[in-house]
Amino acid sequence: MFGRRYSFFDMRIYHGAVEWWLDGNELYSFIAPNTTLGFTYPPFAALAMLPMGGMSPVTAGWVNVIASVAALAFVLAVMLVPIADRCGWPRWAVIGAAMPLALALEPSRETLGFGQVNLLLFALIVADLVALRWRATGGGASARSGGRLARWFYSGAWAGAGIGLATAVKLTPGLFILYLIFARQWRTAAVASGTFAGASLAAAVVAPRESWLFFTDVLWQTDRVGAADFTPNQALSGILARLHDSPEAPTLLWLAFAALSCAVGLSRAVSAHREGDELTAFTLVGLASTVISPISWTHHLVFVIPAVVILMDTALRRRAAHRRLGVVSSLTGLRHASAAVAIYLLFVLSPIWWVRHRLPEGSHYDSGLWGVLAENSLALGVILLMALLPWRSGADHFRAEGLGYANRAVTSGR
Repeated sequence: MFGRRYSFFDMRIYHGAVEWWLDGNELYSFIAPNTTLGFTYPPFAALAMLPMGGMSPVTAGWVNVIASVAALAFVLAVMLVPIADRCGWPRWAVIGAAMPLALALEPSRETLGFGQVNLLLFALIVADLVALRWRATGGGASARSGGRLARWFYSGAWAGAGIGLATAVKLTPGLFILYLIFARQWRTAAVASGTFAGASLAAAVVAPRESWLFFTDVLWQTDRVGAADFTPNQALSGILARLHDSPEAPTLLWLAFAALSCAVGLSRAVSAHREGDELTAFTLVGLASTVISPISWTHHLVFVIPAVVILMDTALRRRAAHRRLGVVSSLTGLRHASAAVAIYLLFVLSPIWWVRHRLPEGSHYDSGLWGVLAENSLALGVILLMALLPWRSGADHFRAEGLGYANRAVTSGR
C-alpha cells in the first residue's frame, strides 16, 4: 500500500540477530525488541549477512535497496532485451521505462521498504536462465575470444548455481530443483543440488549448533513468522485460514490443495520447458512456490513481474503473427494485453489493504463477500496466473535439455 511507513522493519530484525550472534549468543534465540519475531532463515543466510554487523540498520537497509534495485534492473534486462530486439525497440529505453513500473508493484515496494532479500534471490534464479541460454548457444563471441575462465563462464556450465545459493538462503526456491528433475535437466539439477548442499555444509562447519537447531527444530516452527490468517500472507494457507476465520489453515485441507497446486504448477512448467519457453517455466515454478509455501508475504510474490511481461509479449507475438498473415485486427492480442494490465493494476493497487482484518479483534467476514475477495485478491491472482499463464513456443531459442526439443518459430503464444 502506498504511503506505508516501513523503516526497514525486517532488516532491523536481521541486523539485530547478526549482532546478537556476533556477541556470542544463540542465533535463533534472538527476539527483536517489542515483537515476537526472530531470525528464521538458514544459517548460511546468517553468514551471508555478517557484513552488516559493522553497519547501522539504516545503512544496511540502504545498501540492500541499492543492491535490490540493481538486481531488478538485471532481471528486467534478461526478460526485456530479447523482446526489444525482436520488435526493433531501443534496449535501454525499454528497460528504463520498465524500471519504475516494476518498482511500483507491491512485491517490489515491500521488499525495498522492509529490507527484504526477495529481489536478490530473484536475480540469482534468473541468472541460471542466462546460463542456460549461454549453454545452448555456446556463449557467443564472448566465450570464443576470452580465456579459459571466460569460456567456462559463458559456456553456462554453472547453470543451477544461482538456484542452489537461493535455496541455501531461503528454502522455498528448492522447488526449482524439483522442477529441474521433472524436466530432466539433470546437469542443472545436479549443480543446483550440489551448490545447495555445499553451502549448507559449509555453514554447518562454521556454525554447527545453529545448523542442527535450524534443520531439527526452527524449520518446523511455522508460527515464528506469524499466524497464517494475517492479511499480507497471500499463500494458499492464508486463503484457507481466512475462509475458516481461524489463525491457522486446516492442515489436511491445506496439504491436499497444496499438493494439487504443486502438481499443476510443475506440470505446466515442464510443458513450457518442452515448448522452449524457459522464462515461463521458471515463472510458473516461482508462482507455485509462493502458493504452496506455509507463509508467503506480499513481498515474496516477485514472480508476478515476469508473468506480466510474458502476458504482454504473448499479445505482441500474436499481433506480429496475424500481421504476417494479413489478418490482424484491433482485437488481436487484446485478451493477453488486458490480462497483463489487470494483473499489473491488481499488484499496484493491492486491494488486500483496503479491508484488512485481524483476529480476534474482528472477523475476516466483517466486510462481506467483496471484503473476502479483496483480502485474498493477490493470492487469487497468483493462483490464476499459475493455472492459466501462456507459454510462447520457441521463445528462448534453445534445445530443451534431455527432451529432444527442436527449435520452433517464435510467432506463437499458447
